[in-house]
Amino acid sequence: MQEQIDELTLLLLYLTSFEEKTVLGETTARSWKGYPFETLDNLTNKDLLFSSNKSKSVYLTENGMKLAKKLMEKYNYLRQIK
Repeated sequence: MQEQIDELTLLLLYLTSFEEKTVLGETTARSWKGYPFETLDNLTNKDLLFSSNKSKSVYLTENGMKLAKKLMEKYNYLRQIK
């Protein structure tokens, strides 16, 4: 069950993310930490998120964004919005 919670949390983080320019001029996806810390820690340990204990938001890694896009297909999200 925890695996599905992690997947759906990653998907929600991706869907509610916003783009932010970094110091180097690159764009990154960022989302607010409104989810259980255990789940956020699991996603961070899997290299899907990057966060700091002091910030109120997380950054989605490239791996996290790729997996989130696959999860959209897995959970049929794309079919539901058409």
